[in-house]
Amino acid sequence: MTTSTVTAPPPADAPGKAAAPGPARARLRRGLVRWGFVAPAVVFMLLFFGYPLVRNVVMSFQHYTPKTFFTGEAPFNGADNWSSVFQDALFGKALWHTLVFTAGSLLGQFCIGLALAVFFNRRFPLGGVLRSLILLPWLVPMVVSGIVWRRILDQDTGVLNTFLDTLGLGGHTPWLTSPDMALLSVILVNVWIGIPFNMVILYGGLQEIPKELYEAASLDGASAWRAFRSVTLPLLKPVITVVLVLGFMSTVKILDLILALTDGGPADATQTLGTLTYQNSFVELDFGAGAVVGNVLILISAVFAVFYLRANRTEGK
Repeated sequence: MTTSTVTAPPPADAPGKAAAPGPARARLRRGLVRWGFVAPAVVFMLLFFGYPLVRNVVMSFQHYTPKTFFTGEAPFNGADNWSSVFQDALFGKALWHTLVFTAGSLLGQFCIGLALAVFFNRRFPLGGVLRSLILLPWLVPMVVSGIVWRRILDQDTGVLNTFLDTLGLGGHTPWLTSPDMALLSVILVNVWIGIPFNMVILYGGLQEIPKELYEAASLDGASAWRAFRSVTLPLLKPVITVVLVLGFMSTVKILDLILALTDGGPADATQTLGTLTYQNSFVELDFGAGAVVGNVLILISAVFAVFYLRANRTEGK
């Protein structure tokens, strides 16, 4: 007797039930969803950052004048704008002032901000209120701060000289009118403005350091200074990197504060790359030269942005 085996046909899909999508279609759908979320940010970056950047680079190779806005004619002149800017003695002076202003500002802001962060890291009455008050210079618009400090540092009627004269320390210092004092005065004002930012970020980093490490260091006989060098600074290094790099990128291009205090004077003593860009573009109406100086600023900021990203990547490893 022979037994035959009959294979049952696969069950048909129930009516109205859609077939499951294939792997390729599922991957395509996930990719479209991802790009749907990313696309608005990409469009925003291209429109408001990419296009102005490319336009500024192109403008630096053009003879761009106010007439160009009406005629649309801006002929290319090769590297004439670049050579004229680099051969100008004022560019070298502005570059040096930018480096001094940035280094002095970062040094003062960081050291005082770190000292205040360490001070407020300990609990004491009214500590929160004092921290809030220290934030005021950072919250006030920079132009307003510049105007107020211009009145304070006035040689004849300023509050600072009046106070120094009352103490018998001489009250006729030309803070903003002397080529030897103007840059130092601008740096001090910018330090005053930037201290709260440094203090807040560093204070947040200090809060993340476990207290047990300080207790262990104390049991080992480490002094407060030794604990600061061996515990605080190493663990605070990633935060310090962020503070210094972001501080550099915001300080190197400062314009409004210097315009409000000295307008680049006296005798170009406070002329920086930011003020030189403004002067070339909107005072002398030489937009090509202004674009060149602006590109130099962008290049300097890009170098430090790369440094910031590499530093973060190294810390992450």
